[in-house]
Amino acid sequence: MSETMNQHHLPEAMTTHRASWAGRLMSAIVVVALVADGTIQLFAPGQIASTLQETGFAIDLTRIVGPIIFVCAILYAIPATAALGAILVTGFLGGAICAHVRINEFGSPPELISLLLGAMTWGGLYLRDPRMRAIVPLIH
Repeated sequence: MSETMNQHHLPEAMTTHRASWAGRLMSAIVVVALVADGTIQLFAPGQIASTLQETGFAIDLTRIVGPIIFVCAILYAIPATAALGAILVTGFLGGAICAHVRINEFGSPPELISLLLGAMTWGGLYLRDPRMRAIVPLIH
């Protein structure tokens, strides 16, 4: 009888394991994207000068925004602070989306990338953290 019970729990355990790894992969993509953005902000602001000008931001702000992005990425990558990191990443990406909405760039690539990264932030956290799945049960 216990062997039968173990067989029934095996698919659920495998699914949870796969979901956890999928969440880690999604989260890693988000962290890599944030670190890349923060690196450009700090070390190569000239590459994004035209975008900053279009959205109305001074190039000097990259010295402030770059470290903020790094902090968000680090907090999101650490399991104990991942929820706080996800909230901060969402706020940062929401600001990026807002900047493009303000200049009437609806559906622009930066806007869509920010939206996708935001979805991946929470999707990755949901899949990799059982506490998040307990708080937000999508499937009963």
